[in-house]
Amino acid sequence: MSVASKRSEADRGERQERSEPSPAAPSPELLDDRAARGAASERLQRIESGEVVAAEIDPAVLAEDAVLEIERFSLWYGSKQALFGITMPIPRGKVTALIGPSGCGKSSLLRSVNRMNDLIESVRIDGDMRLNGESVFSRHIDVIELRKRMGMVFQKPNPFPMSIYENVIYPLRIDGVRDRTLLDETCERSLRAAALWDEVKDRLKESGLGLSGGQQQRLCIARAIASDPEVLLLDEPCSALDPIATGKIEDLLGELRGDYSILMVTHNMQQAARVSDYTALMYLGHLLEYGDTKTLFTTPRLPETEAYVSGRFG
Repeated sequence: MSVASKRSEADRGERQERSEPSPAAPSPELLDDRAARGAASERLQRIESGEVVAAEIDPAVLAEDAVLEIERFSLWYGSKQALFGITMPIPRGKVTALIGPSGCGKSSLLRSVNRMNDLIESVRIDGDMRLNGESVFSRHIDVIELRKRMGMVFQKPNPFPMSIYENVIYPLRIDGVRDRTLLDETCERSLRAAALWDEVKDRLKESGLGLSGGQQQRLCIARAIASDPEVLLLDEPCSALDPIATGKIEDLLGELRGDYSILMVTHNMQQAARVSDYTALMYLGHLLEYGDTKTLFTTPRLPETEAYVSGRFG
């Protein structure tokens, strides 16, 4: 190759190098995002490895008057541990939502409050839960009476095969109440509180099974609050409902706030953001972060919380 040809190739190579920009340095925002994801991943990996990691709890929650206190609560199904040292107060007169990926222990925790997990033979627990200062696991407590102090609403509406009227007053019936005036007043009060009275007041003798799915769920809520429970437990109450019925249930929860202390499980983060005062994020049986709902969804304390609510895991 001639000297002129070599010089020509060298010139082209030099011009190409000048025309190709050097890679830009990552922006500070990108570096912060990578660092946050790394921190979140590290904490989750520690939990996955079996390490007990302290939860981040907003002082605002601790300042509330607690109707229910959960203290270092752990639960096993046989040899498999499902909950790890959960400590959290449930504020009185507020709506508290439990969120987290499937299998993180939300329903196991909820069903421990009224001791429904007692029905599973292999279950064992450690720690305590106190309802208005009284341990729900005390050997002296009557479990049936304890469950009467709490209302429970499940994922799928479960009205009894009886009239709307009898569905609502059922808790009073099993307590032996026979006063017709009291029963009528309780039925109307509960149905009004459940935003169902105007829709069924002329159909009280009809079967509760004839109502729509959303109406059945509100009927179950009316039945749950008929005995003035100290805590209302909701296990994904809208998961089987259409958007219109879901909206009515969410409006109802807003109306019940203040009169009732509500602890609910939901897989719908948007629902938690709309209806709850406080939200707790769980992961693999551990409590990660617990605090004011607006704060947790907008400016959470932990990077893994931000990663979950923004959809980067779960």
